[in-house]
Amino acid sequence: MRLPSSILNLQTLSQNGSSGIYNLLLPLKGSSPDYDVLVGSDTNADESQKTVYLEPTPAVKPRARKPPELPIFERQNWLIHLHYIRKEYNTCKALIKERLSESNGHCEYALYVQALILRHEGRIQESLESFQTCSLLNAQNPENLKQVARSLFLMGRHKFAIDVYNEAARLSERDWEISHNQGVCYMYIKDFLKAKECLKQAIQYNKHDLSYVMLAKIYLLEDDLHMAIDVYKRAIEYSPENPDLLTTLGLLYLQVGQNQRAFEHLGNALTYDPSNVKAILAAGSMMQFHGDYDVALTKYRVAAVSVPESASLWNNIGMCFFGKKKLVASISCLKRAVYLAPFDWKVMYNLGLVHLSMSQYASAFHFLSAAINLKPKMGQLYMLLAVALTHLEDADNARKSYEQAVALDNKEASINLNYSIFLYNQGNRKEAAKQFAIFEQKQKKIKDITSHEVDPEILETANKLGPALQVGESLVWKPDHAAQSERKGTSKSATGEGEVVKKMASMSLPPDNSPSNIDHTGARNKGEKGSEPLTV
Repeated sequence: MRLPSSILNLQTLSQNGSSGIYNLLLPLKGSSPDYDVLVGSDTNADESQKTVYLEPTPAVKPRARKPPELPIFERQNWLIHLHYIRKEYNTCKALIKERLSESNGHCEYALYVQALILRHEGRIQESLESFQTCSLLNAQNPENLKQVARSLFLMGRHKFAIDVYNEAARLSERDWEISHNQGVCYMYIKDFLKAKECLKQAIQYNKHDLSYVMLAKIYLLEDDLHMAIDVYKRAIEYSPENPDLLTTLGLLYLQVGQNQRAFEHLGNALTYDPSNVKAILAAGSMMQFHGDYDVALTKYRVAAVSVPESASLWNNIGMCFFGKKKLVASISCLKRAVYLAPFDWKVMYNLGLVHLSMSQYASAFHFLSAAINLKPKMGQLYMLLAVALTHLEDADNARKSYEQAVALDNKEASINLNYSIFLYNQGNRKEAAKQFAIFEQKQKKIKDITSHEVDPEILETANKLGPALQVGESLVWKPDHAAQSERKGTSKSATGEGEVVKKMASMSLPPDNSPSNIDHTGARNKGEKGSEPLTV
């Protein structure tokens, strides 16, 4: 028997002509409104009395709501995204064109992906216009403004990009990407102070390796090596297994003369990534620094498997052969480096040195002139050019080259020594003594500042030239051997200069695809033996 919920009155029922009292047990509040009536006997009551139990029936589950339908413009966003991440750009562009046609150009996501594809194809202006349309459709989306600023940055319009990033920062607070990109834009417009502020702020939001690298690059542009080293040290605290950071820090330690720390960091970099070309070239350069040419060549052989077209690699291999006195092999390797990097002044510098060592002065003049055109502010290049001109019997131009070298470089002592030898051989003893005095002053400063040993060949030449200038040439070079003394003097000059070039030429030049490219091409002190790795 089933009682509907609408019946609230109790009725007395009769069975077999007799009446009985039925007790109605009501459910608790909140139960189902429908009840099943169960009839049973009560053990403590009369047989004639029966109790009616109402048992709640299970509630019927409500039917699930139909999910809301997406707007017709956005229905195929998932398919557009799928084709884009698969790099199926033609199919993706066809689908985007269909969506934009149906929506009259109001599908934001389709426009966004279309702009990304256009940027990938190199059509930056069209990409910028699509991103600007996206920002008009949804002005509260900071991602659209980020992409607009990114397109402006790629077009070289850094100030406009900064303005857009400022607008995006108002919509998205504490965004690492915005602060980092603002710092990069300020760096390109040479506002290093604001660039450092933005990058430090980005590091506070997210300690990302790239922000550390860009901050260190700014310090390097300001010639502050010690601050750059400090930034890389902090970066390694958060990324201790990053081989690129370890390698760059090792190179910077080499720049400041801390060879032991440099070797440790380069070794750690090779431990985490044995095929890291940048670390291999740096380690090989250190071995060249100590004269271990065979071991360095072994390292370079490993690197050649990964980057056979690296001009830096062939430059260093060529200078290894030069150190082993294999001049023909050295020229062959350097010529290959020139083929791979025809505008690299270091390779031209080295070729000029090797040709001077082989007494091929016309070829040396050719390569040194090319190096000067690429690096016109380097005094040592003019010094070597003067040596080549001296052997080509062009004394007037040789003197001008020496004067230019002295004017450009006031630290390199060997320039003054070679100029003094040239003036002595030309018979101008007064000017020769003046240049020799400047040479002695520079050498004294070098000894006081650094603990590096002075090149023995320079000392030997200076010990011969000093007495000749003070007492007379008969004590060193006899008058009847004037021509021989001239050749000897210029030979020593070329040797002294050659040592300088050899040291700079054996610098490690990692490939340009490294995440952190550092440009340090300053001249080294003559007293330093060997070489130090640098990056281009």
